[in-house]
Amino acid sequence: MADRPGGALFHYTKETYSDSFEETVLEQYKLYVKSAENVSARRVASSRYLLTLNVALVALYGYQSSNLDSDWWMMLVPVLGALVSVLWYRIIKSHKDLNAVKFGIIHELEQHLPAMLYTHEWRLIEGGRSRLYRSVTDIERWIPLAFLALHLTFFAALAVDGLQDYIT
Repeated sequence: MADRPGGALFHYTKETYSDSFEETVLEQYKLYVKSAENVSARRVASSRYLLTLNVALVALYGYQSSNLDSDWWMMLVPVLGALVSVLWYRIIKSHKDLNAVKFGIIHELEQHLPAMLYTHEWRLIEGGRSRLYRSVTDIERWIPLAFLALHLTFFAALAVDGLQDYIT
Protein backbone atom coordinates (compact mmCIF):
# COMPACT_ATOMS: atom_id res chain seq x y z
CA MET A 1 0.00 0.00 0.00
CA ALA A 2 1.00 3.64 -0.34
CA ASP A 3 3.68 4.50 2.20
CA ARG A 4 3.95 7.97 3.67
CA PRO A 5 6.64 9.48 5.83
CA GLY A 6 5.78 8.33 9.33
CA GLY A 7 3.73 5.32 8.27
CA ALA A 8 1.39 3.70 5.81
CA LEU A 9 -1.82 5.31 4.64
CA PHE A 10 -3.75 2.08 5.24
CA HIS A 11 -3.69 0.34 8.59
CA TYR A 12 -5.56 -2.66 7.17
CA THR A 13 -5.64 -4.36 3.80
CA LYS A 14 -8.75 -5.57 2.03
CA GLU A 15 -7.92 -9.08 3.21
CA THR A 16 -7.44 -8.14 6.89
CA TYR A 17 -10.45 -5.83 7.15
CA SER A 18 -13.99 -6.90 6.41
CA ASP A 19 -16.23 -7.13 3.37
CA SER A 20 -16.98 -3.42 3.72
CA PHE A 21 -13.40 -2.31 2.96
CA GLU A 22 -14.31 -0.43 -0.25
CA GLU A 23 -17.35 1.24 1.34
CA THR A 24 -15.26 2.30 4.34
CA VAL A 25 -12.51 3.72 2.10
CA LEU A 26 -15.13 5.64 0.10
CA GLU A 27 -16.75 7.02 3.27
CA GLN A 28 -13.37 8.07 4.68
CA TYR A 29 -12.54 9.67 1.33
CA LYS A 30 -15.75 11.73 1.45
CA LEU A 31 -15.03 12.84 5.01
CA TYR A 32 -11.47 13.76 4.14
CA VAL A 33 -12.49 15.79 1.09
CA LYS A 34 -14.95 17.63 3.36
CA SER A 35 -12.15 18.35 5.85
CA ALA A 36 -10.05 19.85 3.03
CA GLU A 37 -13.00 22.03 2.06
CA ASN A 38 -13.30 23.10 5.71
CA VAL A 39 -9.67 24.26 5.71
CA SER A 40 -10.47 26.45 2.70
CA ALA A 41 -13.59 27.80 4.41
CA ARG A 42 -11.57 28.65 7.53
CA ARG A 43 -9.01 30.43 5.35
CA VAL A 44 -11.75 32.52 3.75
CA ALA A 45 -13.27 33.36 7.15
CA SER A 46 -9.92 34.38 8.66
CA SER A 47 -9.05 36.41 5.54
CA ARG A 48 -12.39 38.19 5.72
CA TYR A 49 -11.77 39.08 9.37
CA LEU A 50 -8.19 40.24 8.78
CA LEU A 51 -9.21 42.26 5.74
CA THR A 52 -11.84 44.03 7.86
CA LEU A 53 -9.26 44.67 10.59
CA ASN A 54 -6.77 46.08 8.09
CA VAL A 55 -9.38 48.35 6.51
CA ALA A 56 -10.38 49.58 9.99
CA LEU A 57 -6.74 50.35 10.81
CA VAL A 58 -6.31 52.27 7.54
CA ALA A 59 -9.48 54.23 8.33
CA LEU A 60 -8.23 54.92 11.87
CA TYR A 61 -4.93 56.13 10.45
CA GLY A 62 -6.80 58.46 8.09
CA TYR A 63 -8.98 59.75 10.93
CA GLN A 64 -6.12 60.32 13.35
CA SER A 65 -3.88 62.00 10.79
CA SER A 66 -6.57 64.49 9.80
CA ASN A 67 -7.98 65.22 13.27
CA LEU A 68 -5.17 64.84 15.77
CA ASP A 69 -1.77 66.32 16.34
CA SER A 70 1.13 64.16 15.31
CA ASP A 71 2.44 62.20 18.27
CA TRP A 72 4.51 59.07 18.84
CA TRP A 73 1.49 56.93 19.76
CA MET A 74 0.03 57.51 16.30
CA MET A 75 2.80 55.26 14.98
CA LEU A 76 1.15 52.34 16.78
CA VAL A 77 -1.61 52.14 14.15
CA PRO A 78 0.66 51.38 11.17
CA VAL A 79 2.86 49.13 13.36
CA LEU A 80 -0.22 47.16 14.41
CA GLY A 81 -1.38 47.09 10.78
CA ALA A 82 1.99 45.73 9.66
CA LEU A 83 1.84 43.01 12.32
CA VAL A 84 -1.71 42.06 11.31
CA SER A 85 -0.63 41.90 7.65
CA VAL A 86 2.33 39.62 8.42
CA LEU A 87 0.08 37.41 10.55
CA TRP A 88 -2.48 37.28 7.73
CA TYR A 89 0.19 36.23 5.24
CA ARG A 90 1.38 33.47 7.57
CA ILE A 91 -2.18 32.20 8.13
CA ILE A 92 -2.77 31.97 4.36
CA LYS A 93 0.53 30.08 3.97
CA SER A 94 -0.35 27.74 6.84
CA HIS A 95 -3.72 26.91 5.27
CA LYS A 96 -2.06 26.36 1.89
CA ASP A 97 0.50 24.00 3.41
CA LEU A 98 -2.17 22.06 5.29
CA ASN A 99 -4.33 21.69 2.18
CA ALA A 100 -1.31 20.56 0.15
CA VAL A 101 -0.85 17.68 2.57
CA LYS A 102 -4.59 16.94 2.62
CA PHE A 103 -4.79 16.81 -1.17
CA GLY A 104 -1.71 14.59 -1.29
CA ILE A 105 -3.59 12.14 0.92
CA ILE A 106 -6.73 12.53 -1.21
CA HIS A 107 -4.66 11.65 -4.29
CA GLU A 108 -3.37 8.53 -2.51
CA LEU A 109 -6.89 7.50 -1.49
CA GLU A 110 -8.06 7.96 -5.08
CA GLN A 111 -5.69 5.21 -6.15
CA HIS A 112 -8.13 2.84 -4.46
CA LEU A 113 -11.28 4.31 -6.05
CA PRO A 114 -12.71 3.77 -9.55
CA ALA A 115 -12.19 7.40 -10.59
CA MET A 116 -9.32 9.71 -9.60
CA LEU A 117 -11.06 13.07 -10.08
CA TYR A 118 -8.79 15.36 -8.05
CA THR A 119 -5.67 13.59 -9.31
CA HIS A 120 -6.85 13.95 -12.92
CA GLU A 121 -7.74 17.62 -12.41
CA TRP A 122 -4.29 18.25 -10.91
CA ARG A 123 -2.69 16.52 -13.90
CA LEU A 124 -4.71 18.66 -16.33
CA ILE A 125 -3.49 21.87 -14.72
CA GLU A 126 0.06 20.48 -14.74
CA GLY A 127 0.39 20.31 -10.95
CA GLY A 128 -0.43 24.00 -10.59
CA ARG A 129 2.22 25.09 -13.08
CA SER A 130 -0.07 25.60 -16.05
CA ARG A 131 -0.19 29.07 -17.59
CA LEU A 132 -3.99 28.73 -17.61
CA TYR A 133 -4.22 28.17 -13.87
CA ARG A 134 -3.23 30.43 -11.03
CA SER A 135 -3.83 29.23 -7.48
CA VAL A 136 -6.30 31.42 -5.58
CA THR A 137 -4.01 31.17 -2.56
CA ASP A 138 -1.05 32.46 -4.57
CA ILE A 139 -3.12 35.44 -5.69
CA GLU A 140 -4.64 35.95 -2.23
CA ARG A 141 -1.21 36.20 -0.60
CA TRP A 142 -0.62 39.51 -2.42
CA ILE A 143 -3.40 41.22 -0.44
CA PRO A 144 -1.68 41.19 2.98
CA LEU A 145 1.58 42.16 1.26
CA ALA A 146 -0.15 45.20 -0.26
CA PHE A 147 -1.51 46.16 3.16
CA LEU A 148 1.94 45.65 4.67
CA ALA A 149 3.41 48.06 2.11
CA LEU A 150 0.64 50.57 2.86
CA HIS A 151 1.20 50.37 6.63
CA LEU A 152 4.96 50.73 6.20
CA THR A 153 4.35 53.80 4.01
CA PHE A 154 2.12 55.27 6.72
CA PHE A 155 4.80 54.54 9.32
CA ALA A 156 7.48 56.22 7.18
CA ALA A 157 5.25 59.28 6.62
CA LEU A 158 4.66 59.59 10.36
CA ALA A 159 8.38 59.18 11.08
CA VAL A 160 9.30 61.90 8.58
CA ASP A 161 6.57 64.18 9.98
CA GLY A 162 7.79 63.50 13.51
CA LEU A 163 11.37 64.30 12.58
CA GLN A 164 10.31 67.57 10.94
CA ASP A 165 8.37 68.53 14.09
CA TYR A 166 11.38 67.64 16.23
CA ILE A 167 13.77 69.68 14.09
CA THR A 168 11.58 72.79 14.04
